Amino acid sequence: MSESKTPKNPNKAADVIVVGGGNAAFTAAHAAAVRGRKVLLLEKAPRELFGGNSYYTAGATRIAHEGLADLADFIEPDERHARTEVPPYTPADYTRDMEKVTSGRNDPDLTQALVNEAGPGLRWLNSLGLKYRLMYERQAYERHDGTYLFWGGLHVGNVGGGEGLMHDHLKVAERLGTEVRYSQDVFDLLVEDGAVRGVRARQQDGTVQELFAESVILASGGFEANRELRREHLGPGWENAKVRGTPFNTGQMLTAALELGAAKGGDWGSCHSTQWDAFTPGNESNRELTNRLTRQSYPLGIIVNSRGERFVDEGEDFRNYTYAKFGKDILEQPGSIAYQIFDAALRPMLRSEEYEMPGVSVETADTLEELAERIGLDPEALAKTVNDYNNSIDPSIPFDPNIKDGRRANTTPVKSNWATPLATGPFYAYPVTCGITFTFGGLKSDTQGRVIDTAGDHIPGLYVCGEMLGGLFAGNYPGGSGLAAGVVFGRRAGSIA
Repeated sequence: MSESKTPKNPNKAADVIVVGGGNAAFTAAHAAAVRGRKVLLLEKAPRELFGGNSYYTAGATRIAHEGLADLADFIEPDERHARTEVPPYTPADYTRDMEKVTSGRNDPDLTQALVNEAGPGLRWLNSLGLKYRLMYERQAYERHDGTYLFWGGLHVGNVGGGEGLMHDHLKVAERLGTEVRYSQDVFDLLVEDGAVRGVRARQQDGTVQELFAESVILASGGFEANRELRREHLGPGWENAKVRGTPFNTGQMLTAALELGAAKGGDWGSCHSTQWDAFTPGNESNRELTNRLTRQSYPLGIIVNSRGERFVDEGEDFRNYTYAKFGKDILEQPGSIAYQIFDAALRPMLRSEEYEMPGVSVETADTLEELAERIGLDPEALAKTVNDYNNSIDPSIPFDPNIKDGRRANTTPVKSNWATPLATGPFYAYPVTCGITFTFGGLKSDTQGRVIDTAGDHIPGLYVCGEMLGGLFAGNYPGGSGLAAGVVFGRRAGSIA
């Protein structure tokens, strides 16, 4: 933090400066721009790497709604809609899911804003030009009669995934007159008379510019791309996690805000982390494969470590409620490596965009023993694990991946749903490691995004949204709620900045 030596009321660069370049940052910029504010958005990445973490997502966004008819006004038409059931997902459902996955550590006021305003926020963005659809390939299985049933409370996503989301945002910003500058290494906040009035930004040639505004909105993400901060706050071993998204989220502006006196918000000791392709070259911050490097069909099979042992309940819940925490479990295994195991009967059900991506890490074999040898596991150990699992399944319970079917494997650990014997060769092993998405700790704010200092007061002129906003998530999160939070709190901050 620096007290500005520039005379008061300098020539402003903008009314509102937004620091960051993902979904939350652009949403905040749009909200300010439609009010007639002059907006300057500063993106740390060069133009060819724009989009923040949002670019690397599938675009899935969790909203409350009353079913398919309630979504029809803003999602793209699809001939499958006539054969599709989308169960209602109420604000109460959303609230319960937030409380469940965070073990009650979610801020209740922030949560209520999220669950009530995510849907209206998407409709507002759609009116500006963003496009949405039902995510058939990720959130529904086609049933034998050709119909679809969506599951897990997460149904809507952006056309074109995260890449489509961010290109749509950029088009809206251009139309609204928002100035977007790339390669802006913002590292400091400028203060006048106790109020934030701008930023310092290092340019590509090494020079530093002081950029002034009436308000600054911080939307530049957490510290997941900073190995030292990961180890400091998340613990030993986290420096070895693979960075799924942008390499530019290094926590620099989190540090600047804390030095100014901002209070910490949320859980600084946990993060969003998933199962990630372990061995494909270029498996960090990959702009071409983006989210295809994740491995999310694990509820159908089993996951074993390098000792051939299962260590999680793969069927504990729908993938939407477990995938963001299983990365941590894998990081804690020997070598931070595990293997998702499927047989020939399950293989056609795996997500094609992930399990058939170019260069996917996979080993196949006709027998489990041969598969174990190919991935360096003890054949007897893997065979025993699979046999114990197969023999503990009650075959009288029908298998149905569209619901929590209660088809258990009563082994150790139990598999609560979707237990299916691995009995038909060839068998498949997909090696996975921990991919870190974003950190849950951030800045403390009120529900409008106004940053709060350690004394409990607002810091004048300073706002926060997106992954920099702490308080919503701890330990885990419901899939799609990150982009939803970016929309809600980006819009709120931009509406008053």
